[in-house]
Amino acid sequence: MAQAFVSGLVVAGLEVHYGGVRALRAVDLAVAPGEVVALIGPNGAGKTTLINAVTGVVTPSGGSIEIDGRRIDRLPQHRVARAGVARTYQNIRLFAALSVGDNVRAGALRRRAPLDDAEARALLAQSGLPGVDLARRAGGLPYGDQRRLEIARALAAQPRSLLLDEPAAGMNPRETQALRGVIGEVARSGTGVLLVEHDMALVAAACDRVVVLNFGEVIAGGTPAEIARNPAVVEAYLGVAG
Repeated sequence: MAQAFVSGLVVAGLEVHYGGVRALRAVDLAVAPGEVVALIGPNGAGKTTLINAVTGVVTPSGGSIEIDGRRIDRLPQHRVARAGVARTYQNIRLFAALSVGDNVRAGALRRRAPLDDAEARALLAQSGLPGVDLARRAGGLPYGDQRRLEIARALAAQPRSLLLDEPAAGMNPRETQALRGVIGEVARSGTGVLLVEHDMALVAAACDRVVVLNFGEVIAGGTPAEIARNPAVVEAYLGVAG
């Protein structure tokens, strides 16, 4: 029997091994179009490893990764991006010496025609940077604006799934609140968002579902409210069961 088509990002039985170390163990995860799913867990749980596997940075040892029913788990990074997956990074990776506009245009991997200035400004506005000068050097932006510029660059690829690796890291409360609005706007446009984040207030406010990793395995999944009262999650984070 043919497998039913599932839209969005689908990770099934994902395994990543580094020598004798199993960094991910039989991980299942799905992000539907327009859905915001948080991936949380203690440091070293495997969250960034999962993003790296989905985006082709590391090769899975087992399992499958699909976007809109198409297998992408053996594709190189540029072909994963063209298939509809974009990401940001835990540590900012802008082209700091280039302009804001050039950074946004660099993300337009799936487009046949170059990104014009009006489209670049629209992406910047969607990412919380309305009115920023396209000619300004990217490395001269304030820290929070650099994080938002990374999101604009990722959105320039017109992704079906956007993977955000700790986008609120280093942001102040006002910037984090604005980031919540950006994530919601991206989801309303039909893009699925996988959010790796330690800020639990942001997770609770922005996400439809939460998946919890610990030692490379999924230990819980559910709504933010369900996860907040899950004893296994409390134990993983705090080392206590109550």
